[in-house]
Amino acid sequence: MEKILIVHTNYQNIGGEDIAVKNEISFLEKYFQVETLLYSNVVKNYFLQAVFFLFNKNINSMNILEQKISEFKPDIVYVHNTWFKASLGIFKILSKKKIKTIIKLHNFRYFCTKSFLSKKHLENKSICGACGMKSEKVGSFNKYFSNSFIKSFFMIRYGKKYFEILKNHNFDIVVLTNFHREFLENLDFKKNKLHVIPNYIEIDESSIQVDRKNIIYAGRISKEKGIDKLIDAFLKSKLQDWSLKIYGNGPEYTSLSEKCKKIKNIEFFGEKDNEEIIENIKESSAVVTATTLYEGQPTLLCEASILGIPSIFPKTGGIQEFFPPSYKLSFDPSNFDDFVNKVNLLGDLDSMKKQGIENQNYIKNYLNKDKILEGFKNIFYE
Repeated sequence: MEKILIVHTNYQNIGGEDIAVKNEISFLEKYFQVETLLYSNVVKNYFLQAVFFLFNKNINSMNILEQKISEFKPDIVYVHNTWFKASLGIFKILSKKKIKTIIKLHNFRYFCTKSFLSKKHLENKSICGACGMKSEKVGSFNKYFSNSFIKSFFMIRYGKKYFEILKNHNFDIVVLTNFHREFLENLDFKKNKLHVIPNYIEIDESSIQVDRKNIIYAGRISKEKGIDKLIDAFLKSKLQDWSLKIYGNGPEYTSLSEKCKKIKNIEFFGEKDNEEIIENIKESSAVVTATTLYEGQPTLLCEASILGIPSIFPKTGGIQEFFPPSYKLSFDPSNFDDFVNKVNLLGDLDSMKKQGIENQNYIKNYLNKDKILEGFKNIFYE
């Protein structure tokens, strides 16, 4: 049995990627001998962390990895998020020890931080589909974090090096969608090193009930997630006897929750654990996202489909790959009226129940565990 060491740095605020990694660990443990190395992004010594940022390697994290490898002796190291505690120094160890290494990309951050120049980031586009940066709001410096030059500087130092590692080292790269694979191919990544394996999701199915008249959003409350547009579309819709429930936290939470304080059918619940959100999805008629960004795999929407609950989402990135062809509830992100029209479609409850069944059948086949396992075996044993 192959021995797999899974390496991941947990985010300070738990998000979809952390949940996906947790689910994937549980999945792989059924078929392989798995050990995990999970770093925490809690900073105890800011001066020392600044030094680690400057050199793109964390000596403590590298030592922990070396010790883990010495004890477990893995055949394969499977790496998820390295920002920032794991650091890029771990790849130096993996290359030196010549251990087969697989990197899973859950997002497009490596692209947005590959240069100090905003011109090379945006590539003559008015907006970056990966992070939402707009050309009219930036100078010559690629200010990835709009509120901090220092954080942006360190992030880009990291991103430039990470992009080089991804492109030029002989590591296998796993992405979640065909859209992402084609994105990397257009950046001249080695085609034979790119693999598409979506995240496996395992939750109990429930009887399909879409007559609750509740719409749910769960995720980060930030500008690029389009929550303000979602609220406006809901208020303009014909579903004023419905309710919109928003779960999550982020920089826009306070301003948006204050804005909606006097609107009785819009509620903000703050950050909740995934189990509680799943239970609330079961009691909803639909879930919705209005993100302006390329997405990896929309965890919330996939979970809703497994439960037979329809989703509304923009036609961006690879989201559509997780839904049946000619899906009726996806909208043009540049057309606000189209968004409102798709919200209005939820009022046809019989049609939505049929759509929920169609989504459920499609996602069960798309995320079939045998297909996903075969994908891993093809990489592990090649």
